[in-house]
Amino acid sequence: MTNSTETMTYDVIVLGAGPAGENVADRVAQGGLSVAIVEAELVGGECSYWACMPTKALLRSGAALHAAQQLPGAREAITAPLDVQAILHRRDSFASNWADDGQVSWLQSAGIDLIRGHGRLGGTRTIEVTDAQDGTSRLTARRAVVIATGSHALMPDVPGLADVPVWTNREAVAVEQVPARLAILGGGVVGSEMATAFARLGSTVTVLARDGILPTNEPFAGELVSQALKEMGVTIDLGTGITAARRADNGATVLTLDNGAELETDQVFFAVGRGPNTTDLGLDEVGLEPGSWLAVDESMRVINSLGDPIDGGWLYAVGDVNHRVLLTHQGKYQARAAGDAIVARAKDQPVDDEPWGWHAATADTTAVPQVIFTDPEVAAVGLTATQAKRHGYRTKVVDYNLGSVAGAALHADGYTGHARMIVDEDRQVIIGMTFVGPDVAELVHAATIAITGEIPLKRLWHAVPAYPTISEVWLRLLEGYGRPDPTTI
Repeated sequence: MTNSTETMTYDVIVLGAGPAGENVADRVAQGGLSVAIVEAELVGGECSYWACMPTKALLRSGAALHAAQQLPGAREAITAPLDVQAILHRRDSFASNWADDGQVSWLQSAGIDLIRGHGRLGGTRTIEVTDAQDGTSRLTARRAVVIATGSHALMPDVPGLADVPVWTNREAVAVEQVPARLAILGGGVVGSEMATAFARLGSTVTVLARDGILPTNEPFAGELVSQALKEMGVTIDLGTGITAARRADNGATVLTLDNGAELETDQVFFAVGRGPNTTDLGLDEVGLEPGSWLAVDESMRVINSLGDPIDGGWLYAVGDVNHRVLLTHQGKYQARAAGDAIVARAKDQPVDDEPWGWHAATADTTAVPQVIFTDPEVAAVGLTATQAKRHGYRTKVVDYNLGSVAGAALHADGYTGHARMIVDEDRQVIIGMTFVGPDVAELVHAATIAITGEIPLKRLWHAVPAYPTISEVWLRLLEGYGRPDPTTI
């Protein structure tokens, strides 16, 4: 793209070809609208190359080996340690070797045009694109522009940090040589997962977790994951951050901690949060602040401080960039709602953006599922007990030791885990569920259905779990709750 006078017109233009951008483009294409997607990096986005897929590939082999070591008979058959190079090779395959040919082919098959380059707003329904050769083109949208540019890893302003080797999730996921010593700053999802992965790959890992391990989850989740990390040899320093960094004479990195101590390491990995990719999008052209998260309504139209759609409602934002839920599956969910809403508005059809309507992303605030692929896994949906109390619900919290479930005991000797169910007592429906334990990821969707469907407990009694499976914990939780109020509908 080198012709500066070239102008192309589509019904819809999408900025960002990650999972959210791809899905919204697909929905509007299926609805009969013309659509182009603008992307300066790899089609497929963060999840495909630097997050969801390659991180889980790094974690899976270690988890499988650990699972086998918990079973007599399988344990004795293990005669060698993990093959790190084989794991990295498998990781490469799940990142498509950082090539997007397959994703580009899918766009073509879906009838979506790909414009390579950096796009920014040039005014109402107008996008200016600069390609890798500094050529420019202008795109205009008849119906809508969708911002799906995602987020980036935050880097703190620490003296000396620019002089030492530092990873974000991108460098950590694409690692070619496993460092002997790794210091991870941040005990959230990314920090905890990568501490698990690199400890199993052979690094001596130290986690500096100012806010604790998995601080936004139920406390028992952080406790069980911390216990497991320590058993892997990970050092966890709670409530600690860094104030400076420097390169030592031996080439190592020395971190000065805020308690005055020093930590020597070979590699530093920051996992301290995310920021929106909105700095250079031309947001000021439409009265928005560059670098800000984008507030949206239920059908994902960008709104102003008064809650009104920007300039008649042509601008949408889906995925991380709207800061509702920074999870790939929720971004895709938002994209489906937004894409169908764009098509409906383009065809003067009714838009159902009321709670739980076809064009509303209601689950973002009510029933968000998440799996943290530490070992043990953490699978959760809905509210924690603390969040439910903060929201003013009258609740009953039911806990159960997962290791006491017959299916779990069969699954692994010494199975350690925990389950928690949070019930809204006024409606007698579940509003939160957390499972912690080996291989609990597959339990979370049943809980998601129960919460999304607002299924009364007296009906859930009739959903009989198969025996002997880990899902039997549902029966134990319901028994722990007791007989539901027969007057509740």
